[in-house]
Amino acid sequence: MDGQRSIPKHKITRAASLAATGAKVGANYLRHLGKRKFGSLDNDDLFHEQTAKATYDVFSKLKGGPLKVAQMLSLDSQLLPQSYIDQFSKAQYTAPPLSYPLVVRTFRREFGKSPTEIFDTFTQQAVAGASIGQVHKATLDGKTYAVKVQYPGVADSLDSDLRMIKPIALRLFKLDAATLDPYITEVRERLIEETNYRLELQRSQDIAQACSGLENIRFPSYYPELSSERILTMDWVDGMHLDQFANSGASQDDRDRVGQLLWDFYHFQVHELGTFHADPHPGNFIVSDGELWVLDFGCVKSIQQEFYRDYFALMDPNRVAKDDDLDGLLRDLGVFVANDNEQTLAKLRPLFRESVELLARPFHRGEFDFGDESYLNEIRDFGERARLDKELQAMQKGRGNAESLYINRAYFGLYNLAGSLKARLRTALPDTKSWYGSDASRKTAARHAIDK
Repeated sequence: MDGQRSIPKHKITRAASLAATGAKVGANYLRHLGKRKFGSLDNDDLFHEQTAKATYDVFSKLKGGPLKVAQMLSLDSQLLPQSYIDQFSKAQYTAPPLSYPLVVRTFRREFGKSPTEIFDTFTQQAVAGASIGQVHKATLDGKTYAVKVQYPGVADSLDSDLRMIKPIALRLFKLDAATLDPYITEVRERLIEETNYRLELQRSQDIAQACSGLENIRFPSYYPELSSERILTMDWVDGMHLDQFANSGASQDDRDRVGQLLWDFYHFQVHELGTFHADPHPGNFIVSDGELWVLDFGCVKSIQQEFYRDYFALMDPNRVAKDDDLDGLLRDLGVFVANDNEQTLAKLRPLFRESVELLARPFHRGEFDFGDESYLNEIRDFGERARLDKELQAMQKGRGNAESLYINRAYFGLYNLAGSLKARLRTALPDTKSWYGSDASRKTAARHAIDK
């Protein structure tokens, strides 16, 4: 039978797999350095390509924390070489599936019945798989469902997995602990939330209701009676995932229209709800009959009012034109700290000014062509320069705001999706008299649910 037949569960077994990966990475790196020393044609790209594949193969078998780290890092082009992004992005919805007997075991533990005792039909082979669970197609009384089944034991070894992953990631990606730690912390927090499918069901229903007035944005219905803490049942949606649509030969008008739906959806969440879908990868969006369906609300973030005010002040060119004004905003966001001397500021200021300009550029234009590959290439080049600047990396330790991590990734993820569509979008920021303004009553039920 196709599919992975087991997931290593024991901490010692999982630790051994991760330790072996770390040893292999180290050996590959020493071999690579030796070849470079003696003039081999072997190059960095080949080393990264081979190492990325080997690492992903192990992480994908372990599921859970290791695969989630891969998925989250793949969304940040400023951290990793492209070969790792290409491999780790598979964790988004094409991870290797588990075999059917393990799925049956999960159903019996959750419902006391097998899938075929609950549904009229249930595909034995998963139709999609990610870091936390896999999706099967089912029918009941003539209706078709998507059933997400969580991998067994993904949360049980979470802390030990993350402790083992950290030194591997530090060596593999040449990151320092201060850069990596927020990702590790975020993975842990998100996994705790994402392994609770009852919480995801409630969030999905709340945000779908709050966004119900958005034209051509659709959400599947969810079915509590067919769901549990480890199984989540929703409508089956026919259509193409966003990356499939991007590669489908769709017309420019259709690409622009779908891209605009995606853009408007994110800005409604950020500026009106103060809560947003924080996992912008193509597997979470389906295009069907001109509508954009939004899936998977396992990762949702709220934005605090003070952070929102300071962050979006950076998007205003009049607020950042002078160094003193920029410095003040960056201090408010925790990017600059009290004991920074002028030498440190002189090194960091141009970097963050460039970063802010890159992030804000689409807003300043009012209309933006994401089909122009030079913009996304510029972002990637900036990330690579920053990643390889050891002096800069040392200076950045202990800086920043964890909320910046989430919203930056959401925006750059959004830009990458728009870029894959080659979409031309209306991008001006709204007149931000949102729920953050004087009328606090504009908070929605969606935000109340997340705040709880």
